[in-house]
Amino acid sequence: MPKVSEDYFDKKKQSIVDAAYRVCLKKPVEMVTMTDVIEETGLSQGGIYRFYKDLDEILSDLVTSMRRDYNIIDDFEALGKEADNLSFNEAIYRFCDILGEAMEAHLMDIQKINFDLTVLAINEPDRAEKIIGGTKGRGNMEYMAQIVLPLLMKASEENHFVLKGTPEELFDFISSAYVGIEMNCILSACYGRGKTGSKANPRQQFKTLAKTIIFLFGSEE
Repeated sequence: MPKVSEDYFDKKKQSIVDAAYRVCLKKPVEMVTMTDVIEETGLSQGGIYRFYKDLDEILSDLVTSMRRDYNIIDDFEALGKEADNLSFNEAIYRFCDILGEAMEAHLMDIQKINFDLTVLAINEPDRAEKIIGGTKGRGNMEYMAQIVLPLLMKASEENHFVLKGTPEELFDFISSAYVGIEMNCILSACYGRGKTGSKANPRQQFKTLAKTIIFLFGSEE
């Protein structure tokens, strides 16, 4: 077998990841097979196994790629730096705007695949752990706690709001609300199965979440 350059090898792997991405947009991730990806790439079975040993290894690189393309960590970091100059309400609205804008922008692509991976994690936790274990870079939601939890704690200490729950409890609520908004919007937009009468409107739903957080802190809009 002729020796190939590292650049060629990386580009070939990226083309396989891109093919997997296209397949995952067409069907639930849990239902994607190696055969699907092979057919999408146009490579032979032997050709694709030269670069990846199995489908989950491809999915690991796909998640890494999505983390790069769907990155709101920079926005979270900017919010963290600005927080001292913002009121609690302004910071919460900005935080929810970041989530709403990002979800709306990627609702039909990366967000759909992320949701499918969550479903896979519920049904096949060991496999999901293997996939995530092979990824690189920081996940948006993993980083969110580093910015939001200190913001909640600082607000509770300095502003003396009538806090209806601890900052930790409110952060758990925020995380759960995020998953609920994601599920409702994805089911409605991608699968036509959202709650009756509901619409895939992430920005509006996260705006409502901001109002709820402010209420739970006993603050006024």
